[in-house]
Amino acid sequence: MTRTGVFLAFALGWPLLATGAWAAPLTRDLGDGLTYVRIRELPSDLPGGPAAPGQALILDLRYLAPGRDAAAALLAWAEFRASARSPVFLLANRVTGTELQAVLRRVSRGKGCVVIGVPAPGFEPQLAAKSGPEDEREAYDALGRGEPVLSLLVENPGKTRLDEASLNHPPADEPEDARVEPAKKSPPIDAALQRAFHLHRSLRALRRL
Repeated sequence: MTRTGVFLAFALGWPLLATGAWAAPLTRDLGDGLTYVRIRELPSDLPGGPAAPGQALILDLRYLAPGRDAAAALLAWAEFRASARSPVFLLANRVTGTELQAVLRRVSRGKGCVVIGVPAPGFEPQLAAKSGPEDEREAYDALGRGEPVLSLLVENPGKTRLDEASLNHPPADEPEDARVEPAKKSPPIDAALQRAFHLHRSLRALRRL
């Protein structure tokens, strides 16, 4: 489909079908008119139709490597969908495919889109987040496994911490079944997602959405 065809399809609300097996994109409602969508297939996972005023989207494009036509479809969709009152936050990283990164470099932030991610050699987002590649991947996978999205956005300083020595050597007079089990390790903060979330909340507080 040509770029013009993609634009018309979204303007009219037609679905765009991609080749291969179809799987619904992972979505999460982040409240206050903000929705997270993890793109698995372009262009079929892109939301259709125009956005309602005040409705914002986070599109997660990390670890996605579409071809040139699919990447061009994203740019056409972003130019049609995004506006200052209905922004689109595009998450990307150094593993995002080269065709898609080339398209993201052409995104105009002033028109309602902003590319957010962790900078790396060869990848410079418009808005930077700070994280290591291992933590970013672990947080990304955690959401895919069903971890609550809030656990990836907010630190939990109130969680009880048990030192390793006390776990390995419980009191001798304590019954075996009363010994404390190690607390489940929380996933790391998803820095790029958190940056997009905070940007949205700041725009809401400033009454720009």
